[in-house]
Amino acid sequence: MNTSNKTLHRGLWVAQLLGAAAFFMAGSFKAFSPGAELAAAGMAEPLAILRLAGISELLGAAGLVLPAGLRIAPRLTPLAASGLTLVMVLAALTHLVSGDFGGMVPSLVLGGLSAFIAWGRLVKVPIAPKAARL
Repeated sequence: MNTSNKTLHRGLWVAQLLGAAAFFMAGSFKAFSPGAELAAAGMAEPLAILRLAGISELLGAAGLVLPAGLRIAPRLTPLAASGLTLVMVLAALTHLVSGDFGGMVPSLVLGGLSAFIAWGRLVKVPIAPKAARL
């Protein structure tokens, strides 16, 4: 791996860890908070949609780091990042439709971060799986 690829590899790991932390916190809040607390936070979507989004974010957070970190099926990391990008695009559209333009910013930032991870781990610096032991 050349120097620029090593730098990108490290940058991707930083992005993966930051993204996983952000998605874990947001997903935990949506998946486990009482409905009244979610409503007080300004989340007007149906509770089932918020729970689904929260669970998706929790699974995505795990997918950003575990497959690559353990080197077991590391191709799942760019797939998780792609899925999170889609979730964030849908979240941004939800904010747009509801007129919450300020709420679009975190969705767009996290969506961009996820797209960067997907591109980096799929195209530029993929992680090789562990060699199979016989």
